[in-house]
Amino acid sequence: MENHLLFTLISFVFFTALVGVIAAKMVTSDDQTTSKGYFLAGQGLSGIFIAGSMLLTNISAEGLVGLNGQSYGKNLSGMAWESTAVIATVVMAIVFLPIYLRKGYTTLPEFLEDRYDKGVRRLVSLLFLAGYTLFGIPVCLYAGAIGFNQIFDLSKIFGISPSLSMTVMIILLGIIGALYAVFGGLKAVAVSDTINGVLLIIGGLLVPILGLWVLGKTQGGGIITGLSNVVNTNPEKLSAIGGPKDPVPFPTIFTGMVLANLFYWGTNQVLIQRVLGAKNLKEGQKGVLLSGFFKILVPIILLFPGIIAFHLIPGLPKADFAYPQLVARVLPWPLVGLFCAALFGAIISTYNSLLNSASTIFMLDVYKPAINPNIKDHDLVKKAKIVGIIMAVFAMVVAPSLQSVDGIYNFGRAVTGFYNMPIIAAVLAGMFTKKATALGIKIAVGFHIVFYTLMKYVVKIDTPDSLFGFSVHFLHVFAFSVICMFIIMFVVSLIKPDVKEFNRNSVVNKGYDMTPWEHAGSISFLLIAFLIYIYIILSPLGIATENKNYGFIIIVTLVMAALAVIVFGKIAVKKYVRKSVIEEAVE
Repeated sequence: MENHLLFTLISFVFFTALVGVIAAKMVTSDDQTTSKGYFLAGQGLSGIFIAGSMLLTNISAEGLVGLNGQSYGKNLSGMAWESTAVIATVVMAIVFLPIYLRKGYTTLPEFLEDRYDKGVRRLVSLLFLAGYTLFGIPVCLYAGAIGFNQIFDLSKIFGISPSLSMTVMIILLGIIGALYAVFGGLKAVAVSDTINGVLLIIGGLLVPILGLWVLGKTQGGGIITGLSNVVNTNPEKLSAIGGPKDPVPFPTIFTGMVLANLFYWGTNQVLIQRVLGAKNLKEGQKGVLLSGFFKILVPIILLFPGIIAFHLIPGLPKADFAYPQLVARVLPWPLVGLFCAALFGAIISTYNSLLNSASTIFMLDVYKPAINPNIKDHDLVKKAKIVGIIMAVFAMVVAPSLQSVDGIYNFGRAVTGFYNMPIIAAVLAGMFTKKATALGIKIAVGFHIVFYTLMKYVVKIDTPDSLFGFSVHFLHVFAFSVICMFIIMFVVSLIKPDVKEFNRNSVVNKGYDMTPWEHAGSISFLLIAFLIYIYIILSPLGIATENKNYGFIIIVTLVMAALAVIVFGKIAVKKYVRKSVIEEAVE
């Protein structure tokens, strides 16, 4: 056992160090002393690095632990957090991104100042900073610590209490992750994210495959036997169509879920900072849409293992233990080091991305415009690193207090409601209406914070103990609040109009290549079609029922395959025609 532990430790350190060395090598030639180089990777990121960084930033230990916990306890309805994000990636690539890049923004609050005023910029900056430092970063560290402690049983190995082992793990993760974010800048984050993403996909796919194999062995078979068990025993657990008591009731997909995903993929600084670092619009659109494709598939890693754990390890005291317990049960010890390196990469990716974005917003949207407008670029970067260190230390202090939370994923999503809805409301109003005013936005933000606090913590609207005598999912509360904010903005604009001229098509970032990706529309259509297909399959119309209609499943699958052939055939024909034209011109 000691030899196994030693091998795991050595392999984990090896893979983790390898990623760090490669990332360091790839950024040595970059100028990290300028704000553009440090915060936006010199606007030189290709589509593959953008997709890799966006995906791994999104796939956090919070998701691995929390979403698998949801599927263990309920069903696959939690996949809506992942798969339906495809719609948001399409909107981001086609609508939001051209505006951001055309204007040359470094942060989202810059857009809000351009559209409204400096007050709105600072208000939203403070919302971001509060959300990241108080909730986002600590939740990330806490979820990561759960994973490592459950896999290795660290409290038993070192003879300390579970609470103390969690605290120690949080501090270790916090220190190592801060090194990437603070000293490497966005380029180091993006490179390490992409490499770790490959490791995570490999390790993440091994878990359900080996889980099915171990489950099948318990019944004298193999992977096919295990899969048959999962599909035919308690098939309702394979349903992505959530009921009223499930983590994500199906109707919420069309209300608050749409808005939450639009915020995350279209306005959240943590994600859009990668795309703002794109070398051109074409690469930016490629990166965003490629990440959308992977978002449809990530439930295989983030939710399906929880279903397997339900069959293999029933009766766990806490649903959030399902994934790390499954890993500890099915993964052969020679591979544990590799997997832990991948898990570590996922934790660090989200953590360092949050740190990098938080320090970016503080320095560019608060410190420079409000405190020291004449600060030189290299001094700005130096101070950004100090701010990042302070934020990291604060997160390490706050994270251990989350040990009393049950259901870390929904907790994190619910808490982000304090700042994500007012931000997406401000952006949507700013982009698609001319009448929204700065005063209207400020009043609307104040309304939302008060309203959401009352609903969530006084009325307790999303619990059975609601003062209204009935419960409403917090995602519906999101949507209702946004509608109220739009009404407030409209009324204020009538009472005190103050329309600021804003032309979303005007070019500020001159010289930047704004040629769009010619296949963006076709790929977007295919992604949405694939999303619909997945939901049909994972429903009572598909496999989530005892009486499976295999004829219908085959027909739907053939239709999806035909659409894919048509889209990719169209792309191939275009490439062939273009190549022929070029060859003729040369001749």
